[in-house]
Amino acid sequence: MTWHPWRRTFLTAGAAVVGFDPSTRTWVTDAAPSQGMVDLPPLKGRVVTDPASRGEAADDFGHLVHRTPGAVLEPGADSDIMLMMRYCRTHDLQVAARGQGHATFGQGQVTGGLIIDMTPLDAIEVREDTAVVEAGALWSSVARATLAHGLTPPVFTDYLELSVGGTLSVGGFGGQTHHHGSQADNVVELEIVTGDASLRRCSPQLRPDLFRAALAGRGQCGIITKATVRLVPAPETVRHYLLSYPSVAALTADQRRVVGDGRFAYVEGELGLPTDSADWSHRLEAVAFFDGTTPPDDARLLDGLGDQPGNRQIHDMSYFDFLNRLAKGVAHLKSTGEWYRPHPWWNMFLPASRTDAFVEAAIKDLTETEVGASGVILLYPFPRARLRLPLLRVPDEETVFLFTLLRTASYGAESPQDMVEANRSLYLRAQAVGGYQYPVGAIPTTPEEWRTHYGPAWAAFEAARERYDPDRILTPGQGVFPPERY
Repeated sequence: MTWHPWRRTFLTAGAAVVGFDPSTRTWVTDAAPSQGMVDLPPLKGRVVTDPASRGEAADDFGHLVHRTPGAVLEPGADSDIMLMMRYCRTHDLQVAARGQGHATFGQGQVTGGLIIDMTPLDAIEVREDTAVVEAGALWSSVARATLAHGLTPPVFTDYLELSVGGTLSVGGFGGQTHHHGSQADNVVELEIVTGDASLRRCSPQLRPDLFRAALAGRGQCGIITKATVRLVPAPETVRHYLLSYPSVAALTADQRRVVGDGRFAYVEGELGLPTDSADWSHRLEAVAFFDGTTPPDDARLLDGLGDQPGNRQIHDMSYFDFLNRLAKGVAHLKSTGEWYRPHPWWNMFLPASRTDAFVEAAIKDLTETEVGASGVILLYPFPRARLRLPLLRVPDEETVFLFTLLRTASYGAESPQDMVEANRSLYLRAQAVGGYQYPVGAIPTTPEEWRTHYGPAWAAFEAARERYDPDRILTPGQGVFPPERY
């Protein structure tokens, strides 16, 4: 079956865009036609230039970078993306796709060009062991659609209200990664509108160079329009364990242990800032799946762990409620306005051998003013072997930790600019111990540093860019390729 959880109706107020005037480099509406205008191709959706649409596209979850596009495409089908890509290529206009706008540093923005709003493309077709999903669909919608068939994608990010195309373009990590890799590692096939205005299918067997360059490729070669993702049987119920530890080292020791033996289906660590009455908290969040009738063996699952037994919290919940457990907290942050504050996030992959010392040094003097009232610090452990895509760059050790410092510039906290500067300094320190950036945060990075970041994968990445985006119009906000060349 094919499910459309939400199809946008194209009711944007104001004059309709009818073309682009190359002589003035401006988009033209039917209210003020231009003699030098080149008509838009016939579209199933529409192109808009109203201030609200352009203003929304000039912002993102980070609220740190603002680049205003000339126009926004609301596609009625992927053919609209192909037609407008050809149009923009002809007129040397930059293009970027926007899903939920959850980037934190302007990665999906363009100045004067075209933003493609992917949210109308949200159909989901569930098959026997895969789902064919349009890129604008939310992972929460994918979960609901597949669970109706007793199936589930194997990996979810903690926050479900992200678009499929958005997370596949960067990787997509969660507490299940230690078993199944990233979300991008679980893709079977893609449909992509490349920068040369072609709609192409690709997979590990069909155009493998494009497949490898698109997954975690940050929109540098094309715009993902549809993905076929792997599904596994879904559990009915989860048993949720929250375990406490006296130190970073004690926490990560147990994370290594349980990731190594695979006893839990989900593993994540969280650090809590000191308060007047307590020091840093160190907690392991873990989950075991079951069918709702035969509960997990707690004694076996907790055997040999070094947590503080008196502080254990254990309870059961439905699988979807577990996946969607952040919804209530996010609603609260929205109600207080904290959700809409700047978010200078920092995310790095660290080699396990250096994780304890690095994390302890990073948090040693950290205060709420440097993280924000709603800031979060997380540690995800996983075996490096679970990641199979060349553009997911991680340290060359058996076990890797994703260390995230999710800062919020709350009222009374440091300025967003100070937080970004701190991110840059911490990035250089992590790089010095063999760390690699997970490129979703607010870390100023030069094209030369990205070249170093991709290392042996760079040559193939650059070749794919030249092959599939020869006019170099795609996703400039990522800052991967040097502006003087691209």
